[in-house]
Amino acid sequence: MSKSINSTCAKRSPWAWVPTLYFAQGLPYIAVMTLSVIMYKRLGVSNTDIALYTGWLYLPWVIKPFWSPFVDIISTKRQWVIIMQWFVAIAFAGIAFALPVQFFFSLTLAVFWLVAFVSSTHDIAADGYYMLALTEHEQSFYVGIRSTFYRIASVAGQGALVVVAGCIEESTGDIPFAWGVVFFVLSAMFLFFAVYHSWALPKVEIRNTKRNYTFNDVTKEFVRIFVAFFRKKQAGLAILFMLLYRLPEAQLIKLINPFLLDASSIGGLGLSTSEVGIVYGTVGIIGLTAGGIIGGILAAKKGLHYWLKPMAWSMSLTCLTFVYLSWASEPSLLTINTCVFIEQFGYGFGFTAYMLYLIYFSEGEFSTAHYSICTGFMALGMMLPGMAAGWIQETIGYRYFFIWTMICCIATIGVTYLLKINPEFGKKH
Repeated sequence: MSKSINSTCAKRSPWAWVPTLYFAQGLPYIAVMTLSVIMYKRLGVSNTDIALYTGWLYLPWVIKPFWSPFVDIISTKRQWVIIMQWFVAIAFAGIAFALPVQFFFSLTLAVFWLVAFVSSTHDIAADGYYMLALTEHEQSFYVGIRSTFYRIASVAGQGALVVVAGCIEESTGDIPFAWGVVFFVLSAMFLFFAVYHSWALPKVEIRNTKRNYTFNDVTKEFVRIFVAFFRKKQAGLAILFMLLYRLPEAQLIKLINPFLLDASSIGGLGLSTSEVGIVYGTVGIIGLTAGGIIGGILAAKKGLHYWLKPMAWSMSLTCLTFVYLSWASEPSLLTINTCVFIEQFGYGFGFTAYMLYLIYFSEGEFSTAHYSICTGFMALGMMLPGMAAGWIQETIGYRYFFIWTMICCIATIGVTYLLKINPEFGKKH
């Protein structure tokens, strides 16, 4: 497997690559999970087929721990990152070329599957590289930056690219062409990322001197990595934390936009699409960015142990803003913007602790593979509650749904009181 090397000549400012690396990490996920749904809807695919087939595209992020050891064993994380970005660029171009053909649905769906597996592999390598290239203190400081740029990628994907597609649809009337342009733009972006990161990512690893791996070697290493993960101290509590810390958010995130868009007669706020873009795409991202950056700076000063519980409370209590909005009588746009800013700030601040804990628990010989296993549990913790959120909301309505998410915050806060964390982790020395 690759090993870290300490060399001042290999260092480059993390500002040169952390923002772009995590922006690049976020875009394929958004393309697979969100753009695909909107595109297929505009191309006339039924809701049943969209939900069934795009729902399965989430699977690679859940099961990626099963091939993460191979990323840890074979080559370097830097090379994995760059190669995966080339693959994503080619795959996005493939989607664009497939859209005009008769069997576009099956063809593009197959390529989306490829993007999902390549993107999840890119996540493994990028996260492992982050832990190798940065010191413990730098990891604490930049964790807010990386999560912020990941979320900016989601805003760019769900906002700007959808607007581009919509404008081209209106001006040309050609829906396949409009979405083809969007995916050509994504392809060009990943060509840039692949070339740029070939220069920007410092060479902080050396390959294992053992090059010729037998199947038996890989299998033994694979088993050893998984056994080592579940033998870590507090492994059971750590998994519980990964599954429950985001329990309220996993449900809330599925219903926020429908709540903003739905008419007041059925419990929503009745905003227009453009107003939702302003509220969540502008005000929300400012709150998220501020929360993530401040969370990273504070965690770098006093460490994860000090900030874990306050961040859990921050992530939980800010959900009250949606309880208020659901019960308020015709809240003004200013009030809605203020509430969304507070909620997103609390999310960005609180999520810092979650990402830092995954890094903390992954420390050791197999940090890359173990971090990937952690993110697999994180994905599972988002997927399962999110799948049930729509049914819960339709059963009890928006008002009581948001109260239910507040009840779920008990799990978020409670699980933090069970963990034992080294007080020195993440502090500046």
